[in-house]
Amino acid sequence: MNYSYYPGCTLKTKAQNLEKFALHSAQALGVNLVEQEEWQCCGAVYPLSTDEIATKLASVRSLAAARDKGESLVTLCAACHQLMKRVNHDMQTKEDMREKVNNYLQLDDNYQGESKVIHYLELLRDEIGFETLAQKVKVPLKGRKVAAYYGCLLLRPKEIMNFDDPERPTVLEDFLESLGASAIHYPYKTECCGGYLSVDKEEVVEQMVDNIIRSALEQGAEEIVTACPLCKYNLENSRLCSKGEISISYFTELLAEALDVKEA
Repeated sequence: MNYSYYPGCTLKTKAQNLEKFALHSAQALGVNLVEQEEWQCCGAVYPLSTDEIATKLASVRSLAAARDKGESLVTLCAACHQLMKRVNHDMQTKEDMREKVNNYLQLDDNYQGESKVIHYLELLRDEIGFETLAQKVKVPLKGRKVAAYYGCLLLRPKEIMNFDDPERPTVLEDFLESLGASAIHYPYKTECCGGYLSVDKEEVVEQMVDNIIRSALEQGAEEIVTACPLCKYNLENSRLCSKGEISISYFTELLAEALDVKEA
């Protein structure tokens, strides 16, 4: 199976493990993720101004490149995934923006939102299937009590992301159970970690993250997994994590461990 792969900036710097273990695992699963040539930063934050197009151009270039290859566009970073999905939806539904973007980019073929954007977790769930994934596990994560932390970006807005139930998602729990781990359910798994408030309102983020981690600990969790580099940063820098009460990992790290994938 061949897919166009958009990594994004953070996976090349602070979140290298998210990408590294995803790519090694994909090879083990027979999935060919081909990194796009000359990709650019997606912009990281979806602009809410209705007439803003400049910060969406890089995403459209990647979306158009995937279309031209006849491949789905796979993402890993939760922020990149949300922005790509929302920009793609804009190109499908907003005629004025679509016209402005195509007039600016001057592509060989105007982009109309034809590409399919899928997150790596959707690739595992919908294209490979968790039952098939379970059959490929070599080192089951038995006895591991792992809490899935979704954050905000993968799930919302529901009508555009179409990823999972934004209030009661199960994709990460189903993923964990396919690896043999015990998925811990807890109330705060979809609550915001504070995001970029960590830049100037550390005490606010500390309280928000504290609530998330305590909620997981109270239900018996020993680990937390996430797909968002910023969420992982905020969780790891919490008081509770610093005290060693819980560990934070990318979901791809557990995937590679269960598949017994060694670094190339």
